[in-house]
Amino acid sequence: MKKRIFSIFYICALVLLMVGCSNSAPLTEEQARELKDAQSNYYGGLNRVVNVYDQNGKVIKSYEGRIDIAPESDGGGKVKFELNGKRVIIYNATVIAEEK
Repeated sequence: MKKRIFSIFYICALVLLMVGCSNSAPLTEEQARELKDAQSNYYGGLNRVVNVYDQNGKVIKSYEGRIDIAPESDGGGKVKFELNGKRVIIYNATVIAEEK
């Protein structure tokens, strides 16, 4: 619940910032990234294609849909996300996530 309230507050603040700046200048790249992050948090992810590769560069598995990737601060080679209500955790693999 706290996350949802914070997300709504964050989106409102960004909208007010955009409205205030719309007459003078376009969004900066940093503001555009923050807006995209807020959209991802609020809507439960972005439409993405996530490819997992083996050591030789062959695709092991592909995931496609509205995916919210959880940031990992420990740097342990782990990628975690949810797709269709199922948690996916990938360890020690090359993972490329592209927005559609």
